[in-house]
Amino acid sequence: MNSFKDIFERFSWQEVKEKLSRVTLSDVAYSLRKKNKTIEDFLHLISPVAAQQLERMAVMAQAITQKRFGKTIQLYAPLYLSNECQNICTYCGFSLDNTLKRKTLSDTELMIEATALKAMGVNHVLLVSGEANKIVGVPYFLNAIRKLRPHFANISIEVQPLSEEEYLELHQEGVHSVLVYQETYHQEVYKEYHPKGKKSNFHFRLDTPDRVGRAGIHKIGLGVLLGLEDWRVDSFFNALHIDYLQKEYWKSRFSVSFPRLRPAEGIIEPNFIMDDKDLLQLICAYRIWNEDLEISISTRENEKFRDHIISLGATAMSAASKTNPGGYAVDVESLEQFEISDERSMEEVKNSIRKAGYDPVMKDWDPVYSGFKKR
Repeated sequence: MNSFKDIFERFSWQEVKEKLSRVTLSDVAYSLRKKNKTIEDFLHLISPVAAQQLERMAVMAQAITQKRFGKTIQLYAPLYLSNECQNICTYCGFSLDNTLKRKTLSDTELMIEATALKAMGVNHVLLVSGEANKIVGVPYFLNAIRKLRPHFANISIEVQPLSEEEYLELHQEGVHSVLVYQETYHQEVYKEYHPKGKKSNFHFRLDTPDRVGRAGIHKIGLGVLLGLEDWRVDSFFNALHIDYLQKEYWKSRFSVSFPRLRPAEGIIEPNFIMDDKDLLQLICAYRIWNEDLEISISTRENEKFRDHIISLGATAMSAASKTNPGGYAVDVESLEQFEISDERSMEEVKNSIRKAGYDPVMKDWDPVYSGFKKR
């Protein structure tokens, strides 16, 4: 059985870091000229020296995005199911060692939250929870999906890593996409950020997208938590992972997200600072390297940056997000996973997208397109 682990172990973190430092402007120019980009070209485009070509990269990213995706931005909102978690993660407000109010939505509360989202026009919902299998495990998710499915065209999940069989169950129930982040590919320090809980198993998490792919999920989303380790090295490994998955599970679509470490209860300060210019370079590099990759920007970013990135590579954005269970209507004071930065309403975000000459899209996929039939 194939696994990304086989490819991952061929690379050394330090060797990648050194290779990034040796990239020249000639290397960058060559990669920008090439028609068919490779993972080596991606490395060139995220290198420190490539920042000197950022304006050219931005122009290219804009043209590629409009050619492939048109002038549209898909909008979605997260629906947090629970902040219960059995992991200790030093960067997360849901961490087990944070002794604050915990909450898991009941069926009634779930539907109150869903009603609040529908009132905002949301048709694509991302279900999020902490990692607590006994409280919010697969039976809980299946129940939530069955209740929500009649009300939303698109249901995605961002929950604990599951088995292939469990992902298949969720897929058959109507889950459209699964988001799973490695957080950092720096194996030597991964344990320091995840000292307790199932998440501390680096390789189990690394193999998760393979299990998702084998289950036939329509879309797989990856990313790293920007701020834990060197963003350039981490992003190289993330792109390497996507490159492998696209070849192995070619029937699935893929997306990448760019969560930067945000303030939350009891978390560490960023280990590496990534400024807006760095993030713009990374987004442009992904777009130039991979024309088919969907690029998602969350409300972790401020409204100025999000407005600017609309025309430079983004294809999807969350809006009006609440990162606590019950945050839309049921229990606005429950524990947040992190503080959002862009606090505008859904309508305000739509208006900004229109002002940029783009169309906000609330629904761009339907189960009927993939042969899925509601039971």
